[in-house]
Amino acid sequence: MADSYPVADWYPDELLPGYECLRLELHDPAVADGEPEDTDLCATLVRQHPPRHRRAVLYLHGWSDYFFQTHLAEFFDGLGFDFHAIELRRYGRSLREGQLGGFVTDLHEYFDELDEAFAVIAADHDDITLMGHSTGGLTASLWANERPGRFNGVVLNSPWIDLQGAPVLKAVTAPMMKTLGQRYPTTVLPLTDAGIYARSIHASQDGEWDFDLGLKQHPSFAIRVGWMRAIMAGHAEVKAGLHIDTPVISMLSHKTSFRRTYGPLAQTTDTVLDVDKLARGSVRLGPHVTVVRITDGMHDLVLSGERARADVFEHLRRWLSAYVL
Repeated sequence: MADSYPVADWYPDELLPGYECLRLELHDPAVADGEPEDTDLCATLVRQHPPRHRRAVLYLHGWSDYFFQTHLAEFFDGLGFDFHAIELRRYGRSLREGQLGGFVTDLHEYFDELDEAFAVIAADHDDITLMGHSTGGLTASLWANERPGRFNGVVLNSPWIDLQGAPVLKAVTAPMMKTLGQRYPTTVLPLTDAGIYARSIHASQDGEWDFDLGLKQHPSFAIRVGWMRAIMAGHAEVKAGLHIDTPVISMLSHKTSFRRTYGPLAQTTDTVLDVDKLARGSVRLGPHVTVVRITDGMHDLVLSGERARADVFEHLRRWLSAYVL
């Protein structure tokens, strides 16, 4: 646990000057079919600086993603939180050659590295706030639900807690995913990525953010049957009702736009998830949930345009002041 990671084990981050990384060992991780038998499965904890506050935040990234949002870390630092981001196995700084990017067959497997990260952070902090984006929001919700008493607040940024599409489609798809996910978990689903979201955020196209396209990829990681089965099982847990025992804020765009061609709406809506379904599902996370809708917000709300981004941080600052600080 935390005692296994002395200060000397932190090393300079190659991606973000001034940040540090820590390798987190996994306990008997399962190698997927098609991966090298000797592949290095691990997780990575990234921090802004050594401990200087008594409060901390742990951030969990989304699908085919990694941590690069330094302005988010600076926001929390300004409020008196030491910022940490975890990159799960097969993601970002933890991804190794030959691994199936983002692949897992059960979201609860991630509790291994999440528990390790928590132990490291808790060794130097009194209060820890959890934050998750998109698929990371789903995983964070499930983890917080099963770890009562740990967190002082859960912050969700467009959490993927429900599947888009008509209920009848999900009813047909779920049994198929369950069967195929058990028998052929690494089979790739023939889904296409039109690149609309990537175009809307990257500075080389129509966005304003410069990030590593090898770590936050387009097209994104291959969607595999076993992974989709894991996501749908997580959705089923949320639908049945969670009992997160600390205040939760679920922040979403005001609107979804699933257009197949690029246009102005790509930079003022969520082009990835059905935000109305997410809003309805958020009330199932626990007894104390605040839902905030951000006008002109994008899928990753902290990457939205300047005005919407300012609204995100103002709502978050007020919520933290009321329920965490």
